Amino acid sequence: MGSPWRIRAGQRWDVRYVVEHRTGSPDAEGTEAGGLGAAGSDPDARRLALLMHAAFFLLLGASLTRFLMRHPGEARTPWIIALSITLAVLYLLGPVLGSRPTPRRVAWLGALVVVWMVLVVLAPSFAWCAVPLFYTGLRILPPRAALALVALLTVFVVAAQLRLATGFDPNLVLAPPAVAAVATAVFVHMRRQAVRQRELAARQRELIGDLLRTRRELAATERREGTLAERQRLSMEIHDTLAQGLSSQQMLLQAADRTWDADPEAARRHVRTATGIAERNLAEARRFVHDLAPADLAAGGGLEAALHALAARESAQAAGAFTVRCHVEGAPAAPLPDRVQSALLRIAQGALANVREHAGATAAGLTLTHLDDRVVLDVGDNGRGFTAEPEGVRGARAVRGHGLPAMRARVRQLGGTLTVESAPGEGTVLSAEIPLTTTEDPA
Repeated sequence: MGSPWRIRAGQRWDVRYVVEHRTGSPDAEGTEAGGLGAAGSDPDARRLALLMHAAFFLLLGASLTRFLMRHPGEARTPWIIALSITLAVLYLLGPVLGSRPTPRRVAWLGALVVVWMVLVVLAPSFAWCAVPLFYTGLRILPPRAALALVALLTVFVVAAQLRLATGFDPNLVLAPPAVAAVATAVFVHMRRQAVRQRELAARQRELIGDLLRTRRELAATERREGTLAERQRLSMEIHDTLAQGLSSQQMLLQAADRTWDADPEAARRHVRTATGIAERNLAEARRFVHDLAPADLAAGGGLEAALHALAARESAQAAGAFTVRCHVEGAPAAPLPDRVQSALLRIAQGALANVREHAGATAAGLTLTHLDDRVVLDVGDNGRGFTAEPEGVRGARAVRGHGLPAMRARVRQLGGTLTVESAPGEGTVLSAEIPLTTTEDPA
């Protein structure tokens, strides 16, 4: 949207500043009913008002000067001077009374018009002071009353011009109504423009309010989504690292407790293995708190080295009861993105933890396959297997519930797929396939 009151994300705007500088002050006094509006609320109206005031006093002074030059020493001269001064004083009182059509303001306008009419009757040369009075009447009175006043003033102007003429002149009859019509049209147009500007200002203030509310709601939604995403990240990291490590430590310490008296050396070996797992969990905890790569990847060597290290560690912890082998096929055309490496390593860790805890397997294999446009990680075991359920369906026994859902979430974030093939007594094969040319899923 290209409007000047656009609100950009992350940018703070002051609503009052926007409203006052783009649409006029929100506290400015509005146009009175049918009138042209307060001159103070519109720079153009204010300038026009000053021009009309100057024109009134200029016309009044010129008319008085003309009368005194052409009719010196007449008996009506003192009355003309007194009425001219009265008219000027009355006109000066107008701004003091304000711009709203109050009864006092209407009475002032009536007195002003009456004094002017008397002057026109006594000295027709004062007739052209009617033009500023047109403006004053149109500003103060409702439309119909203002048009009636304009018509009345126009009649007096025509009559005054005919009195000054030595003979009948059609221009003297047609010109004043034409001037009055033009002046009225200009004033009415300005009045309508003022009304439209007020409506536009109100609409813009509403729009600004809506935009600010939308921005606040969007910010709140983004905060909630960020919180949920961070919670999901932490839950997956904890499940794949700390929870699995603690589970391994628990089993090792329980084994050490059982063999402490019968085989102290085996018990100490279990304790040393549990201590090593605790050290690795501490390193993992420090890294995922700072959203860093897994410890195996941070050590260097890439994903292949990390998978080999994982397989060796799992085999060593099982002390011969469980063997994990790692095999890599092909070579990547370019280094794998860090997120892909981290996700595949976490999937391998989670899958082996599930095998160790639930499958009752004696052997498992990690196979990393590099293809032209994707990378595939297969984790297979020779355990008891299970009845695989469709994605999104959780069995009644899925109490812990973070293993496969966490793996699927990691793969889905990278635009890949996760498949599980298993049957009772036939082991399990988990396959994670991640494309290398597809844009990551923002979800």
